[in-house]
Amino acid sequence: MKLKELPKSIKKSISLSLLSLEELEDQNKKRIPVIVSLTTIPSRVRTLHITIRSLLNQDTLPEKIVLWLNDSYKNKVPRKLQKLTGNTFEIRFSEYTFSHRKLIHSLQAFKNKAIVTVDDDLIYHREFLKLLYIEHLKNPNVVIGNRCREISYNEEGNILPYLKWPFLNGENRNYNKKLLMPVGAFGVIYPANVLNDNVHNIDLFNKLSPKSDDLWFKTMTLLNNNLSIQAENKAPDPTPIIATQGISLKKINNKLDYKRVQWEQITKHFNLSFNHGI
Repeated sequence: MKLKELPKSIKKSISLSLLSLEELEDQNKKRIPVIVSLTTIPSRVRTLHITIRSLLNQDTLPEKIVLWLNDSYKNKVPRKLQKLTGNTFEIRFSEYTFSHRKLIHSLQAFKNKAIVTVDDDLIYHREFLKLLYIEHLKNPNVVIGNRCREISYNEEGNILPYLKWPFLNGENRNYNKKLLMPVGAFGVIYPANVLNDNVHNIDLFNKLSPKSDDLWFKTMTLLNNNLSIQAENKAPDPTPIIATQGISLKKINNKLDYKRVQWEQITKHFNLSFNHGI
């Protein structure tokens, strides 16, 4: 977390904590036909209620918000999280611990529904879901992320380190449409049936992309000949929650350049090749 984000994080966390479930689930709010899906890690379970509150506090509510917890949390869900369950938010359990469960379980449980994935350490803006859904209505057959990076290669055709994969910005430039990878933390919407059935191949993603669900879901999009795009009109970026950044896949992937390694493994296995500028 950046120092300048600290006051905003504190203020938003306190404001959300003061709202009752009735206020969050205001019956006058419009609902849209999407499922919001997420998972978490042990170090964030105690603060996760803040993220859930920010999702319940949306101007427009989804049909469901589903949290996939590991089986070890059965009968010991934190009270602040349990008290939020109701008409919108529910907790389901999984035998697995990998991050990919935030999407693969909901794809099976809510077939023919659009799924929005989010992270467990962020406070989402009140217009986050509404604006992302509007983008989906304009482009119903593509994966849409609020922020995307371009998986990038050098002139010799070698994959560049992950931190050199640029974020897409508003400037006109030559980029490969097939290589835009939505960044999960900022929110991604997956239309029904947009991903290849291999998305559920646990042995394969644990071999090729165990620490990057973003890359795995991107690959499953490509295997079905579908594209990912960046939202044109999006809510302000989410705010990090205090004391949630100490342990993260981001640190592992960045420090070891493991995103690049996993992308190399994926492209080799599926025999994927790309021409820059397409």
